[in-house]
Amino acid sequence: MPTSHDAGYKLLFSDPLMVRDLIQGFIDDPWLQKLDFSTLEPVKGHYVSEDLRDRADDFVWRVKSGEEWLYLYLLIEFQNRSDRFMALRIMVYVGLLYQDLIRNKQLGPHGLLPPVLPIVLYNGERRWHAPVSLAELLPKPPAFLAPLQAQMRYLLIDEGAIPAETLARLPQNLVAAIFKLEQPQTPEAVQALVTELEAATRSDEYAAVRRIVAIWIRTALIRNRKYPILLPELDDLQELRIMLSQRIEQWAEGYLAAGRMEGRLEGEIGVLTRLLNRRFGPLPTWAETRLNAATEQALADWTDAVLDAASLVDVLGPPPADH
Repeated sequence: MPTSHDAGYKLLFSDPLMVRDLIQGFIDDPWLQKLDFSTLEPVKGHYVSEDLRDRADDFVWRVKSGEEWLYLYLLIEFQNRSDRFMALRIMVYVGLLYQDLIRNKQLGPHGLLPPVLPIVLYNGERRWHAPVSLAELLPKPPAFLAPLQAQMRYLLIDEGAIPAETLARLPQNLVAAIFKLEQPQTPEAVQALVTELEAATRSDEYAAVRRIVAIWIRTALIRNRKYPILLPELDDLQELRIMLSQRIEQWAEGYLAAGRMEGRLEGEIGVLTRLLNRRFGPLPTWAETRLNAATEQALADWTDAVLDAASLVDVLGPPPADH
């Protein structure tokens, strides 16, 4: 189920400047770079998938290429693993988009359907491994059937797979800054990124997106996995930058303390894992998961118990019901 953070992430890409920076910064194609992004506009429609759920979480934009429109179908995925049948889903969604365009008489010159660029933006922690084309999901057909098979490909932007040096080469790109903030950062690096964003968005054209970005960053900092920072409700990047500068020293001290605690826990987990391996052999997945999520007190209790325990269950307790 999408979280409030996910909802904020989707809100970011409801702004045309974010969509523009996504295309210009992360799709290396000369033709796309020359599109007239001043014409970029959202497409309102009613798209219903095969199970009759509205595709309200997808974004459809159109942008002019000469005298014709190019449609951008942007699908944001928050799931933790690849969707093997994403190419099929995309084919269905694009078909529904075409049906909507036909119904509303929004065809291209000579009554032709306009081209669509399907983009899957994925920000899960695991890397995306699913096929990007429908052909990879089908067996190789006989020669007669091959040209009669459905075809569909999508363009994947896997946020976590983008090298840090690539993001560093895009200092004025809003999407690159957001991707950097999604990764673990020191307080000083976060402050520098917020300062960079605030300076890059001072012109009037950024008035709307500045507010969206400020709200998203505040939420992301509160949810920081390493060390969260509590901030008052802010919807202005300049106020956020000033507030961070006032609290950076306190935040940095907490960040370092959290890092030291994390390092100590990792060391204790490593020692206990070695002891358990020597007593009971290789650990099952559920045991490793329980160890990695343990508190300092639990690790101390388990370490005391390991020498006299007759089984792994005597130390860590029974496995979860699904095991």
